[in-house]
Amino acid sequence: MNLKKLINKFFLKKFFFLFILYLFYNSTVLAIEGKIIIKIENEIITNLDIDNEEIYLSILNPNLINIDKQSLYIISKNSLIREKIKLAEISKYKLNKIDDEYLEKVIKSIYLKIGINNKEEFINYIESYGLSLSTIKEKLTYEALWNQLIYQKYFSQVKIDINKIKNNIISKKSVTNSYLLSEILYSVDKKDESRQIEKKINESIKKNGFENTASIFSISESSKTGGKLGWIDEGSINKEIKQQIINLKIGEITKPIVVPGGFLILKIENKKEIENKIDINTELEKRIVFLQNTQLNQFSNIYFMKIKKDFLINEK
Repeated sequence: MNLKKLINKFFLKKFFFLFILYLFYNSTVLAIEGKIIIKIENEIITNLDIDNEEIYLSILNPNLINIDKQSLYIISKNSLIREKIKLAEISKYKLNKIDDEYLEKVIKSIYLKIGINNKEEFINYIESYGLSLSTIKEKLTYEALWNQLIYQKYFSQVKIDINKIKNNIISKKSVTNSYLLSEILYSVDKKDESRQIEKKINESIKKNGFENTASIFSISESSKTGGKLGWIDEGSINKEIKQQIINLKIGEITKPIVVPGGFLILKIENKKEIENKIDINTELEKRIVFLQNTQLNQFSNIYFMKIKKDFLINEK
């Protein structure tokens, strides 16, 4: 099958899925308009909110077309719960305005990822399913403000040994491995619950695949894109995690790894050997940014789980 046919097939499948969601959305409006599903303190989440979130998340992660309706409902519901709690917390702090240039870059990365060539096509695409560009910008702004809050609270606690990283780069082998990774990060309230959740995750992986399971269970921000982390050089991976993945084959997953904020399961999507013709300063900067983001993401998950306990969540 040539590339053009493959792309057409992909878009036809995705279009059909979102069209069904759209029809369901409109029929729901006629049937039970604005039914309250969840109350979080003084905030509410309605059936229409969840319908819209299903469409929004399916735009961010087209592979959700392969998931069953109930699982997609749970993913969307949990996404909105996280959003409401984060918004409540953000409102307590004075944060910088998110500039439009940043939002435009993020939006461009979204539509290019799903195979749309320009912003105008993307706007037409999302509007055909009842979403507006302003809605997407609003959601991206919430996430950016949350990240800004985490940065303000925890950046001073980020610990990076620059000399160690630099020495590691200098002493690297002429050829090293790079891994294309996906993650599922989950937490447990009680120690004896870890086995039960691990069992549920393993069952879901068999039924729905790793990517959709990440969307269902993972508390990491990567859950919105199926847990995808991208290509990571082995020199950027800490020793404990590297030991877990170094002997895995493509497609295999790790056992749960204890990390700050919970447990981590990684999948090797792909791996390759890379020849080390690198600029030391460029590589150093890249690794520092990666390690900063990794630690800040861990702080984000810990902080969210902490504040979530203070919210009364009532599901109808």
